Amino acid sequence: MKKHRAISLFSGGLDSILAVKLVQSAGIGPGIDIIGVHFITPFFSKKEDKNQIKEVAADLGLKLKIIPLGADYVQIVKKPKFGYGKNINPCLDCKIFMLKKAKELMAELKGDFVFTGEVLGERPMSQTIDSLRLIEREAGLLGWLLRPLSAKLLEPTIPEKEGVVDRMQLLAIRGRSRKPQIELAKKFGVKQYPNPAGGCLLTDIYFTERLKDAFSYNEDTLNDIELLKYGRHFRLPSKAKVVVGRNELENEALAKLATKEDLTFSPIEVAGPLVILRNYKSNQDIEIAAGICARYSDDKSGQLVKIKCGRKRLKVKPLPPEETAIWLIH
Repeated sequence: MKKHRAISLFSGGLDSILAVKLVQSAGIGPGIDIIGVHFITPFFSKKEDKNQIKEVAADLGLKLKIIPLGADYVQIVKKPKFGYGKNINPCLDCKIFMLKKAKELMAELKGDFVFTGEVLGERPMSQTIDSLRLIEREAGLLGWLLRPLSAKLLEPTIPEKEGVVDRMQLLAIRGRSRKPQIELAKKFGVKQYPNPAGGCLLTDIYFTERLKDAFSYNEDTLNDIELLKYGRHFRLPSKAKVVVGRNELENEALAKLATKEDLTFSPIEVAGPLVILRNYKSNQDIEIAAGICARYSDDKSGQLVKIKCGRKRLKVKPLPPEETAIWLIH
């Protein structure tokens, strides 16, 4: 009897860990070879520790593929077929996108089915009964998508019907309470588990205001999106953007994100921010960006501040807070 193969959407969080444990224990015959796929989106709130995800997968005996999502993923965030949640979070389209990728991987690796750690009713937009059915259909995985934590509340899948997975060993967890998962973790001896992905910024009201602004000016490259995670952001009257570092770590991050088309500014004789000017149109934009840089520097004199801009040296007066506040993207 051949050993079957399954593709797991693996966030590294508790639900995905338990889903792997359940499929491992419920596999019939010689067992199931599980390959985890971990997607990294541009909208995670922090850089992921890939080593941590790999360690969690290794503890489970899980082969792991880490796949970064790029420009094609950004486009579904800009124009989702099934709309947004409370902020700019296209949860249905996001899940469908990832499952389509998992389906491609299943075909490539000659897998038998895909499974996830989804729990019926745990999330209001993407985990209702209708949403789960919609996601399965749109991803082209009708009958081939197993949700082991809630399987007994859903229609039997093909791997259950064909005896690849023992349905009796699967569960019927429903709702937002974490108690069933915590108890199951104790049963499986799972003592430590990281939070999945570090948080999705598409549900963060402050980040999404910046993202709405960026999308409205067609600033949608991966670099543009990464830039949104740092500093104070200003939209000038010319539609140019100014980003101001708030501390040394942000200054370092902005320095790495500045492109050859950008101008960067920093104070010469006092401490202060690194400032990026992007998509500038005129010398007036340069003067404003330099004035913003001076405004957030440590200069207390209120006089002219020396600012470095590329090879140039400028002397500018700090712009008053009430003026810069008009351009601030909140």
